[in-house]
Amino acid sequence: MEDSFAYFKDKWDKLHATPDFKVEDLVLISTTNLNKIKGFKNIKDSFSGPFVIKALHGENAVKLELFEELSNKNPTFPVSLIKP
Repeated sequence: MEDSFAYFKDKWDKLHATPDFKVEDLVLISTTNLNKIKGFKNIKDSFSGPFVIKALHGENAVKLELFEELSNKNPTFPVSLIKP
């Protein structure tokens, strides 16, 4: 039983590696949840940016410096929506 747990843990770790972000890195954010970006949905870019990382919140979230048009949006995004 423990062998199977170790096997699946190794598989999970290989597929779900946490990216190493640092403060001042440039990243792109996914536009799937951003409604403020103008344009038609089918021709809108999948990612927007680049944005500068201002702070890290653990391993799963980052705080970004957003453009003025997104200033009313919360600047903290989960790592799953960010692409280096």
